[in-house]
Amino acid sequence: MTATATDLQSARMTTVRWTICALLFLAMVCNYIDRQMLGFLKPTLSKEFGWSETTYADFVFWFQAAYAVSYLLFGRIVDRVGAKLGYAGAFVIWTIGHIGHAAARSVASFTAARMILGVGEGGSFPAGLKAATEWFPKSERAFATGLFNAGTNIGAIITPLVVPPLVLGMGWRGAFVVTGIGTSIWLLLWLLLYRRPQEHPGVNAAELAHITADPADPTPNVPWRKVLAYRETWAYAAGKFLIDPIWWMFLFWLPDFFAKRHGLDLKSFGPPIVAVYVLSDIGSIAGGWASSALMKRGWTINAARKATMLACSILVLPIAFAMYADSLWLAVGIVGLATAAHQGFSANLYTLPSDVFPRSAVGSVVGIGGMAGAVGGMLMAKYAGWVLDQMHTYTPIFIVAAGAYLVALAAVHALTPKMTPVKID
Repeated sequence: MTATATDLQSARMTTVRWTICALLFLAMVCNYIDRQMLGFLKPTLSKEFGWSETTYADFVFWFQAAYAVSYLLFGRIVDRVGAKLGYAGAFVIWTIGHIGHAAARSVASFTAARMILGVGEGGSFPAGLKAATEWFPKSERAFATGLFNAGTNIGAIITPLVVPPLVLGMGWRGAFVVTGIGTSIWLLLWLLLYRRPQEHPGVNAAELAHITADPADPTPNVPWRKVLAYRETWAYAAGKFLIDPIWWMFLFWLPDFFAKRHGLDLKSFGPPIVAVYVLSDIGSIAGGWASSALMKRGWTINAARKATMLACSILVLPIAFAMYADSLWLAVGIVGLATAAHQGFSANLYTLPSDVFPRSAVGSVVGIGGMAGAVGGMLMAKYAGWVLDQMHTYTPIFIVAAGAYLVALAAVHALTPKMTPVKID
């Protein structure tokens, strides 16, 4: 018996889509615990192995090289096999790479472990955004993206709370093994709970109608050569190229900044790092919420997304002066404001592919943008290593960070002045 429009309106909508969002959130928590651990242990391992700033920068460089290629390929893989299998495969690969750090004894073996980690983690965002595209209409997608992307900050918060006791209790090698095994429970939950909305037994007709409220997408799988022909693809790629390196810099060098500028160590990193990423979490959710709220008030997608991104770009500017903050907590506030603004900007940039491209092309566009962001991160890694080896200060790095978001927004606006849906033949 077919449900009538009245039945759909009167039925109480289920909320399975938010359960899926919670799974994506947990995946990001696991992702960032695994990703951040080497950066958190940098001061300790640099002393043990005698790494220079350039050696550490090379670890970041090769991680991002693997991440860049994987991000591009996984975007295509996810479009073909779907979010469920794509995300599961990515998770298995990055967990193997993470645990592999425990066996590393040389620069070459650390590099290999980082590259395997990069291959797996390169698939996380294409798969996550594909799942969000399947489960959320455009009116909720930025908010949902901001929510699950906030898991990156929770992972970054958990790391300084969990890692010191593990390292002190069983050594840094044991810490890599325990965290790798512990996060693997997510894989079981994902395989048990994830389905497409049309196939999920917990989704009722009202929720399915809500999820599929946007116009149907009749476009089949779109090859790379077609999506590369659109300015919207390059808008997303340019934005990622300019802002992703800043986030990578915070993620991989922030513990080192606090160690060098304010004398923190493994036992004292916790509160400042936690504070920074709590602020980042707030920024991620607020950025997604702000544009969604503006759209509900009648703003166009174009105006809502870009107004939010402009506000975030302005909030990043004080980071240029972080090195001059003599107070630890003033520095934490400046850095935390910048990371929060980054996450708010990102929550809106991440939705650009699903805002303007048909669903069948989203994974490929996201993959291209992710590769561009990782290439930018590779350049930032080399730049940061050179600056720290030669100048011994973070100021030039923070100045680049301060201006990157306004330049990124200008590039996005120049390439997509109206942010209207793309029609692919």
